[in-house]
Parts: sequence; structure tokens; C-alpha cells
Amino acid sequence: MVFFELFANNPEMVRLAAGEALFREGEDGHLMYVLTTGNAEVIVNNRVVETLQHGSIVGEMGLVSPGPRSATVVATTPCEFVAVDEKRFQFLVQQTPFFATQVMRVLAERLRHANQMVTPLEDI
Repeated sequence: MVFFELFANNPEMVRLAAGEALFREGEDGHLMYVLTTGNAEVIVNNRVVETLQHGSIVGEMGLVSPGPRSATVVATTPCEFVAVDEKRFQFLVQQTPFFATQVMRVLAERLRHANQMVTPLEDI
């Protein structure tokens, strides 16, 4: 099964115009999103750290470990996102091991990328 197909029939869509924010750093995070149409940027400390495209997930940290959002997501073109709440997230994790693996992969890739952006102490 293709990862994106898991969300094809989800009725909760969020539509954004270019320039609108899906969420902002510091806000409470309780939904994950899957980008179905358009492009968006992930911004941390006023710096673009990732560009999202069709099939990208974002906001997963809010479901894995509730707390304030660590980034802002802004649409760069008109976008549509599928919203995934905790109940659906838990169902997908339990019923589709591939889904859980994909979420862990995204988290690991983002952590690696963040680690590469950190300046080593000896360079300061």
C-alpha cells in the first residue's frame, strides 16, 4: 500500500491560500497533517528548514509527544492538507505498521537534518 493512500478518504481537509500558515511555532499541537496539494515551507527561528510537497507529513511530533509546535508551516502555493487526529493516528499505527515506520523515518530524518545545522562547540 502506498503511504499516501492511507489518507485518500479522510474527510477533514484544510485548505490554505499561498502565504497562510497551517500552524505557528509555539502553538498547541494536537493534529498531524498530510500535504495532498501544493507546496509549503517549514520555518524554525525565521529560517526555512524544509520544503513540503505532495505526500509530506508535518505536525507528527504533536501526536507522538504533545506540546507546543516547534516550527511554523506556511503555504507557498495554494495547499490542501488532510488533518489526522490522535484517534486516527493510533488506528493507523496499530493497523498499518508501514505507517508507523514512515512516521519514525520522517522524525529521524528531521533530527539528522537539525543536527547538521548545529554549529560544533569547537567552531564557536
